[in-house]
Amino acid sequence: MIRYIIRRSLGGVLVLLVTSFVTFFIFQVGPKIANVSPALFYVGKIPPTEAGQKLIEHRFGFDLPLWKQYFNWGGGILFGRTLGDDTGATVECAAPCLGYSFRQQLPVTTMIMRALPVELSIAGGAAVLWLVGGLTIGSISALKRGSLFDRSAMTLALAAVSLPIFFTGPILLLVFKYKLALLPNTNYASITSDPEQWLRSMILPWLALAFIFAALYARLTRANMLETMSEDYIRTARAKGLARRTVVVKHGLRAALTPIVTIFGLDLGQLIGNAVITESVFNLPGLGLISIRAINSQDLPVILGVTIVATFAVVVANILVDIGYAFVDPRVSYS
Repeated sequence: MIRYIIRRSLGGVLVLLVTSFVTFFIFQVGPKIANVSPALFYVGKIPPTEAGQKLIEHRFGFDLPLWKQYFNWGGGILFGRTLGDDTGATVECAAPCLGYSFRQQLPVTTMIMRALPVELSIAGGAAVLWLVGGLTIGSISALKRGSLFDRSAMTLALAAVSLPIFFTGPILLLVFKYKLALLPNTNYASITSDPEQWLRSMILPWLALAFIFAALYARLTRANMLETMSEDYIRTARAKGLARRTVVVKHGLRAALTPIVTIFGLDLGQLIGNAVITESVFNLPGLGLISIRAINSQDLPVILGVTIVATFAVVVANILVDIGYAFVDPRVSYS
């Protein structure tokens, strides 16, 4: 097991290196293909003369070979680096340095660390709701196949999957904030400064995300449970006189969880850094919202930094999913 974890971790590091190089390559080469100075996306104002632009490009190292630019950028993540702006001033960017936004006068790492608690709050709370809700509804529907509950739950799940977040989000705001006034103040506050306000600001985003994901997980759980409960070993367990609860939970649900664990890890990993619509609808200062603002202002260091963090989250989620198989499905071998 330990060897497998080490092997998967090394594989994850390799994926991160390849992904980071491809991402860096696209971001650095893209402007040149469009015949635009790369410095345009790094500093606030570009000198109007070609000589001024060349000076900025030299100061940022854009005139170096691409592999040297990548190693300078990667070395900044590990050891920090010194960066200069269009005025000639220098800025010390401490490790891990994902870049510096001269347009906002902040290190990209600082911006991401400020937004990350919001992202983790959204993803963590919503994940608990959709996982518990989806597994519960899907399991009951499978055990009561063809009943009124089964038909109603699956119809509602089909409708929920079809509704995008930019529809359900405003509806939740309209009903709970403006009509019923149950949550009149939903402005974000950190959990450390004001736990009650943090909870109030998170309830609607959690519901909006959980509504969609729980429907998908309910349908998937139902299908897996129906297939698992028809297996020979389930009939053998029943013939041995095991309690219905033991058969369903220990033998049926546990075996049906393997594909659920897979998509749960991927969904949770992708949600970190990609909850753009949710944050926009509920005005939450997470990674998605700062990404939108960076795109609108063409602030390339911020976009690159968020992309790397989102990639890291997905890779880590994949590793945790593979490790989780050992606890969910005893048939999985790690030899």
